[in-house]
Amino acid sequence: MRKLLERPLPPAFLALALALALIAAAQVGVAAPGQAATPISVASAISTQNGSTATVRGYVVGQPTATSTVVTSGFPNDYALALADAPGETSTARMIYVQIPAAFRSGYGLASNPGLMGQQLDVTGTLSAYFTHPGLRDSTAFAVVGSGGGDDGGTEPAGYYDAAAGKTGPALRSALHGIIDNHTGVSYATVWTALRETDEDPNNPNNVIEFYSGTSISKTSNGGDPDDWNREHTWAQSHGDFGTATGPGTDLHHLRPTDVTVNSTRGNKDFDNGGSAVYQCADCFTDSNSFEPADAYKGDVARMLMYMAVRYEGDDGWPNLELNDSTTNGAVPLHGRISVLLAWHAADPVSAAERRRNEVIYTDWQGNRNPFIDHPEWADMIW
Repeated sequence: MRKLLERPLPPAFLALALALALIAAAQVGVAAPGQAATPISVASAISTQNGSTATVRGYVVGQPTATSTVVTSGFPNDYALALADAPGETSTARMIYVQIPAAFRSGYGLASNPGLMGQQLDVTGTLSAYFTHPGLRDSTAFAVVGSGGGDDGGTEPAGYYDAAAGKTGPALRSALHGIIDNHTGVSYATVWTALRETDEDPNNPNNVIEFYSGTSISKTSNGGDPDDWNREHTWAQSHGDFGTATGPGTDLHHLRPTDVTVNSTRGNKDFDNGGSAVYQCADCFTDSNSFEPADAYKGDVARMLMYMAVRYEGDDGWPNLELNDSTTNGAVPLHGRISVLLAWHAADPVSAAERRRNEVIYTDWQGNRNPFIDHPEWADMIW
C-alpha cells in the first residue's frame, strides 16, 4: 500500500489537475502558479463576497462614507474609494467599496489624489463586506490601468508636468502654459480627418460621436447640411476673432464634431445653466445669450475652455483668451461663465473617453495635452 501511494501520478492526471486549477483561478480572479491574476469585473466582485482573494478592475466613482453614500468631491480622507464597471455610475448597488490600507493612501486616496476620479484601477484584495456593503478589504496591490483597459485612455508621459510640480495660482498657470504652448498645429481641412479619430464611436469604428447630443453618425456624413456633422469650436471663434487659420481656430483640444442644427443653436453663446430645450439635443437648454449642454458633456466643456485659457496667453500672435463670469462676451477674447464651468467640472468628472481623446491628440496630432484632464485638481488651484 505504501509503495502504491509513493508512485508518481500519471502526467495526464497532473495536466488535468493544473487545467482545473487555472479555470478556477480565472473564475475568481486569483493568480494560479506561474500566472498573473486575471481581473474580474465589479459586478463579479459584488456577487463573490466569500473571503477569497481577487483582482478587481473598475472605474473610480467616488469615496464611500456610509453604506449607501458615496461622495464625488470634497473627499474627507484617503481611507476608501468606490469602483464601478462604468465611469459614470451613480447607483451604490453597482459599486464595490475598497478599503485603502495605510501604505497606499498617499498614492490612491481621493483626498490626496482627486484626479483619480474616472480612472480605471486594478485592485487586489479580499472580497469581504466594507461599510456593510460589498467590498474589497486588506488590499495588497493598486494599479492604474495604463490604457483604460485597452482603448479608452492613456497616462501622462513621465516628467511631462515636472515644471508644474508644487506650484499653485499664477505660478501654476504660467508653468502649464510653458508646457503646452508649443504644439504642432493642423490645418482646418485636416481637422475633419483628425476628428474622425479623436471622436470615433468605440462601438462602431465607422462613426463619430457628436458632441452635446451624443449621437453616433457616419464619419463621412460631415458638411453643412441639416443632420450632417460639422466642426464645433467650443471656445467660440468670435470670442477673440481668431478665425480658422492654424492656431486656436484649429486646436483639436476644443474642436468637436457636432450636429449642424445643434451647432447653429449654440452659435457663439457663453455657457450657463437654464433656458429652453434644444432641438435634436436631449437635456440641452439655451436662451438669448447662453447654452447648457447635457450633463454628460458639462465637465468636458469646462476642461476644454480651461485648456484654451491657459494655452493662449497672447504671447504668440494670438489673442489672450480668458475666462470670466459673464454671458455677454460677444467678440472680446473672453468666455464664461467661470463659476458655472467650475461647478460643471466638479459634477462631471473626467471620463475614459476624454482621457482617450487627450492621448490621441497628444500622440497622433498635436504633441500637447490638456492638463485639466490629466490633473483635474489644478482647476481650483488657478480659478
